[in-house]
Amino acid sequence: MIQFGTGGWRAIIADGFTKENVRLLCTALSVKMKGENVSERGIVIGYDRRFLSDVAARWAAEVFGAAGVPVKLIRREAPTPLIMFAVKEFDMPYGLAVTASHNPAVYNGIKIFTRGGRDADETVTGELEAIIGSLPPGGAADAMRYEDGVASGIITEIDPINTYIDTILRSVDLQAIRDAELRVVLDPMYGVSKTSLQTILLTARCHVDIIHERRDTLFGGRLPSPNVDTLGALRAAVLEAGAEIGIATDGDADRLGVIDETGRFLHPNDILVLLYWYLVSIKGWKGPVVRNLATTHMLDRVAASLGERCIEVPVGFKHISKAMSDNDAVLGGESSGGLTVRGHINGKDGIYAASLLIEMMAVTKRRLSEIYKEITNELGELHMAESDCKFPPERRQAIESLLMREQKLPGFRWGIERVSYMDGCKVYFQNGGWLVCRFSGTEPLLRIFCEMETAADANEAARQMKEYLSV
Repeated sequence: MIQFGTGGWRAIIADGFTKENVRLLCTALSVKMKGENVSERGIVIGYDRRFLSDVAARWAAEVFGAAGVPVKLIRREAPTPLIMFAVKEFDMPYGLAVTASHNPAVYNGIKIFTRGGRDADETVTGELEAIIGSLPPGGAADAMRYEDGVASGIITEIDPINTYIDTILRSVDLQAIRDAELRVVLDPMYGVSKTSLQTILLTARCHVDIIHERRDTLFGGRLPSPNVDTLGALRAAVLEAGAEIGIATDGDADRLGVIDETGRFLHPNDILVLLYWYLVSIKGWKGPVVRNLATTHMLDRVAASLGERCIEVPVGFKHISKAMSDNDAVLGGESSGGLTVRGHINGKDGIYAASLLIEMMAVTKRRLSEIYKEITNELGELHMAESDCKFPPERRQAIESLLMREQKLPGFRWGIERVSYMDGCKVYFQNGGWLVCRFSGTEPLLRIFCEMETAADANEAARQMKEYLSV
């Protein structure tokens, strides 16, 4: 059974991610499109650098083409934000990206996008799961030969990368960046951001060094996720080059990781704080900020200091995109490294976020460490502890029962203000700290996040919860 998580459908290659299942999912989407009378408007398809991604994109195109759904297939490996941009630019009802984002190399998957380039919400993915469940065994529709689809015109190969890059270049202060003459080290993590980011940075007259730029479907033996454990080589390159910033993107370039000029890893929470502060206090934008419930409450402090508010939503970028639209928010993001900015696409874009960070340094004429220090000097600091906990599959029900049904908690030494069960279990402490415990929507993990005014308290609270749940 194909099941969608918070980041689309993902499965292990040759186990769940198979030709049959890819065709099954595309059959279901073509059925849905016909039922909505939008099939004649077509679909955008793109793919990343993972093993089988380019091949699976053709499998998908062959199903849609045979069903009479016009296909615009991006003819080169593409960042997920570029695919979302194309859905919006061509005003298509749906799009899909063949990617497993930051998951391990043994995974691949498919993300579904709806009109405007938005992540499909639970209503859409739930309907797709129901259609798949209603199909008979071997229910994937017939497919045409890819070459026949191209020859007939039902499949069209496109390359919207220049339009995407030009859109970003028009949205940043190009002259300020040129005047700053910044040195940047770029780490695509063997993924798909190199062409877009390198072109943007060189056009802005930055000095650019690149590491890990070739295609490697094993991602150098590491997780293609930009975090403190995977960016050691980028840190070394930044310090060796004397660069002002190191920028890394995950496998499909919708998430961002940053090393500042001192060699310090900037947590995605810090990046969100910096960009929201810059857009509101320096660029003069007005509006709230949106974060998911496992993202720093420093955003709440920054928003309050600027006369704005912070909106909390469940995990899953579709919730951030919706809240952004509903509240005309300036910025929305999550602690895993994804963010979006008003006026751009309706989803995560690590390439655009990186461009804004470069602009911020150029316009303020200050380094990232200096800006962040100024913010924390005024508003104080918060420290986060994060744990990804593996557990035997048979333990999941017991954990859910304890937390969600019995609603029991450890004997924390901090007073509890309230508890939310909007998405997992979130404890709000009276001292302003908080702890979240929830199951991952993309991997078989239990995730625990805790934020307090001291690292010791954050680590202690997270340890208590892990011990209590025996994970």
